[in-house]
Amino acid sequence: QVQLVESGGGLVQAGGSLRLSCAASGIYFSIYAMAWYRQGPGKQRELVASITSGSSTMYADSVKGRFTISRDNAEKSVYLQMNSLKPEDTAVYYCNFASPRTLLPWGQGTQVTVSS
Repeated sequence: QVQLVESGGGLVQAGGSLRLSCAASGIYFSIYAMAWYRQGPGKQRELVASITSGSSTMYADSVKGRFTISRDNAEKSVYLQMNSLKPEDTAVYYCNFASPRTLLPWGQGTQVTVSS
């Protein structure tokens, strides 16, 4: 079975930081490009950041300079370090494969709430 489980969300004040984790199982993790997505209240799901098997990264303009995506292939995990958080970052955050051809059904995600 292939499974991705997000964790690390919570409530934080504007300007604060959180680190999200995504643990993978049931896959040869190292060959896949991974990504973090988010969906805020009343908004469409959007791509936040992605990381290739070679650890090249891309970010949405809204989070560049504030968020960092990383991966640990030995642990089959992908992380999202979020600094200088803003209220607009409030959303449910999901991890998934970056390629649309390998997307899994969306899981429960992890809630990030940023207060002003």
